[in-house]
Amino acid sequence: ALAAAGLVATPWVAVLAGWWAMNALAIVDPALLPSPLEVAGEGLARAADGRLLADVAASSARVLTGVAIGTSLAVPIGIALGRFEAMRLAVGPLVGFFRALPPIALIPLVIIYFGIGEAAKIIVLSFAAFFGAVIVIYEGVSQIAPIYTHVARALGASEQEIFRRVTLPLAVPHILTGLRVALGVTWATLVAAELVAAQTGLGASIQVAASFFQLPVIYVGIIAIGVTALAMDVVLKRLTARAVAWQERLER
Repeated sequence: ALAAAGLVATPWVAVLAGWWAMNALAIVDPALLPSPLEVAGEGLARAADGRLLADVAASSARVLTGVAIGTSLAVPIGIALGRFEAMRLAVGPLVGFFRALPPIALIPLVIIYFGIGEAAKIIVLSFAAFFGAVIVIYEGVSQIAPIYTHVARALGASEQEIFRRVTLPLAVPHILTGLRVALGVTWATLVAAELVAAQTGLGASIQVAASFFQLPVIYVGIIAIGVTALAMDVVLKRLTARAVAWQERLER
């Protein structure tokens, strides 16, 4: 356990040491690179007065809402694309077209059509989550070995039973992987989404700090995004491991 903890901690210590060295030795102009202590002090101050928690809560709520909406749409569409070749041939290129569009490019249109309220931010994040998840799901479902459905049909299963007892359980690992991808993509889109007149949130605090050249605040926001996203991913990873444990037992 100690060896594993040391292995995990080593790269973090190396990053902090490199950061401290660049600041202390003025490898990068100290005016452009705050020290770890400055950033830590700013983070503690913002945590103490509640600003950091409020920003984390606001951004997390937006991200989770976007992921929930995006993946709830991606699951049925991804399964359908993966299961039916004709649909994949017809709709696949359209999905690929929109997937290539960066969510930030849609912000002007989103503002025109939906204004600058909370709905606009959720739409941008939902778009990112949907296309982050749907590709993973349909690629995974399309690679499910046909032997499972052939055996089910040979045993007299109906199409509904095949979907419920074969396709859906085998799709669960791909759905959960798509959810993790969607979560990462949505966090990566957060700052762009909070360009839409956000008053609270980590992306909003970074943008305000950039306007006033408050570098420690920018670093606090970046680190908070990374830590929050990492914590959510760890939780999802553990849930995924539990959800697919039955498949690992079958493979043994």
